[in-house]
Amino acid sequence: MNLREQSLKKALEMAQTIKDRSPFYAAKYADIDLSGLRSIDDFQALPFTTKDDLRSAYPLGLSAVPSSEIVRIHSSSGTTGVPVIIPYTARDVHDWSVMFARCYEMAGITREDRIHITPGYGLWTAGIGFQLGAELLGAMAIPMGPGNTDKQLQMMMDLGSTVIGATSSYALVLAETIAERGIGDKIKLRKGVIGSERWGEKMRNRIAGELGVDLHDIYGLTEIYGPGIGINCEAQMAMHCWDDYLYLEIINPDTGEVLPDGTSGELVITTLRKEAAPLIRYRTRDLTRIVTGDCPCGSPYTRIETLIGRSDDMIKVKGINIFPAHIEEALAVTEGASSEYQVMIDHLNGRDIMTVFFETPSPEEHRPYIEHALHKAIKDKLSLSVVPKAVNLGDLPRSEKKSKRIFDNRY
Repeated sequence: MNLREQSLKKALEMAQTIKDRSPFYAAKYADIDLSGLRSIDDFQALPFTTKDDLRSAYPLGLSAVPSSEIVRIHSSSGTTGVPVIIPYTARDVHDWSVMFARCYEMAGITREDRIHITPGYGLWTAGIGFQLGAELLGAMAIPMGPGNTDKQLQMMMDLGSTVIGATSSYALVLAETIAERGIGDKIKLRKGVIGSERWGEKMRNRIAGELGVDLHDIYGLTEIYGPGIGINCEAQMAMHCWDDYLYLEIINPDTGEVLPDGTSGELVITTLRKEAAPLIRYRTRDLTRIVTGDCPCGSPYTRIETLIGRSDDMIKVKGINIFPAHIEEALAVTEGASSEYQVMIDHLNGRDIMTVFFETPSPEEHRPYIEHALHKAIKDKLSLSVVPKAVNLGDLPRSEKKSKRIFDNRY
């Protein structure tokens, strides 16, 4: 029995008793007899859990343990509605730290490393997740949090940080600042662990080159512990996810149909060990695929492809579905274009106009040729005409958290 089969078995066993432990699922599955769950078909017939379900349980309706057993809560940002509160027991926190420590190990990080942590602390899961894993691994945690780039760089030099944990947006800010100040020879970083947002190949190459590090994508979401439930290995392939803690499915986001391995769709996760807030068939809205075959690193854990984006990131222009990944892929094949971009969509004179602002180091006289090349790359990929606008390096906003890339001004 491989890991996927073992995790399905655990998911079936967990679901059979969920109503006894979780008032949330006792209500959600009130009309469903869970005692007869035996097969993958039985499991796939269970209704999905959605973020709206979790919002409706605010503040602590998800809790499946007495309040005396809850040692911590974390929360989603709540930027699109009522926040989601996720409670944790002591075992939940420990399990999370075990998964995160595994991520570090898979990235080739050891107890000899000094891990410079820039994601935020507080209700957000990011910063504390990076710290939990570092402490369990036995590495030195440097819990900086976001912002104050001058102090970040000073501490990085003084303490000899060897690993940077960051969003890709803030990693780019640090990389650009180090390059501008000419202090690369004073920076000892060798690894970067980057999460919380999708990033394109050009951005990856800029950060890796300017920081002089090997980069690893880390995956996670607040509802499922936080960051640390998956990472790509030193083979720099897809991200390994921890099957002994999670059961993964890929579905068609429009129909809910479960898709075969290797097919792109929406990731659905069932937690196998969570005590305080177990989740069954949770729709993450993250778009990816389960990668088939063996990884060169030898790890047996299931792999998922680097995220395409989120199903709720999709925008429709002139009847064409567009994701940020499409723009990043077009930039990747456009010589002279850098990694940073913003998209503005407006409705003028009865038609949609999509303007793509992108940075370039090229002089003014070369920019019309680069704009033409990007226009062609997007046209070839999406059959959509856009208005490319080249700007100077550094002209587009930088963020200490996640960068907003697409602005739809039509509504």
